[in-house]
Amino acid sequence: MITYAFLQQYWWLLIALLGGLLVFLLFVQGANALIFLAGKNEAERQLLVNSTGRKWELTFTTLVTFGGAFFASFPLFYSTSFGGAYWVWILILITFVFQAVSYEFQSKAGNILGKTTFRVFLTLNGCLAPLLIGTAVGTFFTGSAFTVNKAAVGDIASPVISRWANAWHGLEAVANPFNVEFGLMVMFLAVALGALYAINNIDEEALAKQLRRALAYSFVAFLVMFVVVMAQLLTMDGFAVSADGVVYMEQYKYLHNLLAMPHTLVMILMGAVLLVAGVAATLLKARFTRGIWLAAPGTVLAVMALFMLAGYNNTAYYPSTADLQSSLTLANSCSSEFTLRTMAVVSLIIPFVVAYIAYFWRQMDKKSLTTEELEHSEKY
Repeated sequence: MITYAFLQQYWWLLIALLGGLLVFLLFVQGANALIFLAGKNEAERQLLVNSTGRKWELTFTTLVTFGGAFFASFPLFYSTSFGGAYWVWILILITFVFQAVSYEFQSKAGNILGKTTFRVFLTLNGCLAPLLIGTAVGTFFTGSAFTVNKAAVGDIASPVISRWANAWHGLEAVANPFNVEFGLMVMFLAVALGALYAINNIDEEALAKQLRRALAYSFVAFLVMFVVVMAQLLTMDGFAVSADGVVYMEQYKYLHNLLAMPHTLVMILMGAVLLVAGVAATLLKARFTRGIWLAAPGTVLAVMALFMLAGYNNTAYYPSTADLQSSLTLANSCSSEFTLRTMAVVSLIIPFVVAYIAYFWRQMDKKSLTTEELEHSEKY
């Protein structure tokens, strides 16, 4: 029998999957961060822009879907985070606006700012979007300053359930080193994925060499940040939830979660192996260009495991540092059983949507992008 608790767990799994897909699709941002670092001339920079220009909508759509799924399944998180820590989400959206405007207008007639200006915007999006998203996700483990009072919904004068406890409204996340390190980890991973994707998608020998060099540096930086983040995560105090719903601090909580859910350890290890294999094969074999297809499932598996550590095994996935009992858990922040059950039926179409995207992705990338092809196609 499908229980309410099962539906809560099921929808957190879908959130974890969408989170993993979003981080993988940040390869668009990662490749944009390399426009000036790897692209040494106009032709190479145009190749990079056109390569990511074919896919940028997927990243933004997945980000919106991620937020929409959170709103539908865990509305209290949506209202608390998006309504309280709004400066972080506004900054993220602004960087994506920069991206959309840049793709649309940089090659248009009458562009008085010039291509370079819009490419700077793309580079800013490439660095800031993964950094900010990663920093925001880091608060799943360190907590945020908010309070929740569900009884306030009956207050006609001010029916506000969640309130932020300071005037920074999310920007205080950067004051916690762990959050920033988490953001840097995601940013360097996005750059590495971007280099892998461009190597696979662009057929230009000189650019490929520069992309491989950028891949080596960014992946080493990612590995350093990954070790730093995991070492802190597995030794920090975590936000545990008792059987009666009381939130309390537990030493080594996330280490305990990892040991209590060995499948998460397997997912992290498999993800790491696939990611390292994709990067190593690309760096060691000059003719190997398919590293992105090893790194992609590795990224999704590892990110899903981190979401599971944050939300499963009686853990508050969005802790409150202002009021411990205001912390959000799967049980106290989810939609009604009817809503979760109805949406669970709708979620069954997800594999068909993924298959549709995969088919058209293959059609677009069937042939590698070259300078000659660029001369006969629309430029971004």
